[in-house]
Amino acid sequence: MSQLPEFITYFLNPDHFNHPVDEVKLVQTHISFVLIAGDFVYKFKKPVNFGFLDFSTLEKRKFYCEEELRLNRRLCEEIYLETLTVNKTPDGFCFAGEGEIVEHCLKMKRMDLNQMMGDVIGRGELTNDMLDQIATTLNDFYNQANAHLDVHEFGTAQAVAGNVLENFDQTEAFIGGDALSRQQFADIKRFSLEFLKQEQLFLDRARDHLKDCHGDLYSANICLGEKIYIFDCIEFNERFRFSDVAADVAFLAMDLDFLGLPDQSEYFIKSFIKVTDDQTLMTMLPFYKCYRAYVRGKIGLFTAGDPNVDPETAKICTANAKKYFALAHAYAIA
Repeated sequence: MSQLPEFITYFLNPDHFNHPVDEVKLVQTHISFVLIAGDFVYKFKKPVNFGFLDFSTLEKRKFYCEEELRLNRRLCEEIYLETLTVNKTPDGFCFAGEGEIVEHCLKMKRMDLNQMMGDVIGRGELTNDMLDQIATTLNDFYNQANAHLDVHEFGTAQAVAGNVLENFDQTEAFIGGDALSRQQFADIKRFSLEFLKQEQLFLDRARDHLKDCHGDLYSANICLGEKIYIFDCIEFNERFRFSDVAADVAFLAMDLDFLGLPDQSEYFIKSFIKVTDDQTLMTMLPFYKCYRAYVRGKIGLFTAGDPNVDPETAKICTANAKKYFALAHAYAIA
């Protein structure tokens, strides 16, 4: 039986909001509680510490809520509204009120759930025009993103290897289990380390393509309405966001592969190359696709192991993790 924080249980009641709410939907990830309530969404950070991410104190969760607001306004200014305190009251809890501050959260405007990219894909309605719009939106974003990052801190093969090796370290306990076989792990690690030997390639890419990126660019974080919204970027660790743009776009390409849309994946990459004239992106794509698939597998296992997550969600997360690791392996041995 999952144990939800008291304030989350409190706000599952529609009557506990100061705006019209018919029902409240709770969505969980390995690091967040998200409440969808009426016209708004409230996002809370779980008090977890995974090493690469540390939300373990109230002060840190406040800081990262503020960072999430600042960074996501780059692509979704009108969606990300404000940060709020959660206050303890004699009757329960409230937002931005009197009483002890027990938590911080981010308040967002609710987007059209029917236009979320995953739902659009599920209905078979994803078009090449939509993929062109995403490519153009990303090109504009990267052109405005900070291009004055320390190449030697974030862009070298050694820097990228730090992220890759961390993934391998954090999944050691799962090797040989239901989701990740020993052979898959060995092949993926061998492929990744061999690719990382190309030090000059990484340096050359970093000088032209290292940007303050999104960091979590896949269909779950894209809304395809009249305007393209790309939301929920990485706020908790700069080394996951300061990267080659290839690491960003490879994530969405991998996601389309995962969802059984390899033709659309290929089209998206071609569209992105057309608008950016990024002639060496294809060289990096297999490596970063493999990396991204492995990260998603790891996150699936982390979420499945969260005691707050219900058994059915844990089962789905484990099954998806197995699929992600199989996809990473396919990239590694191709």
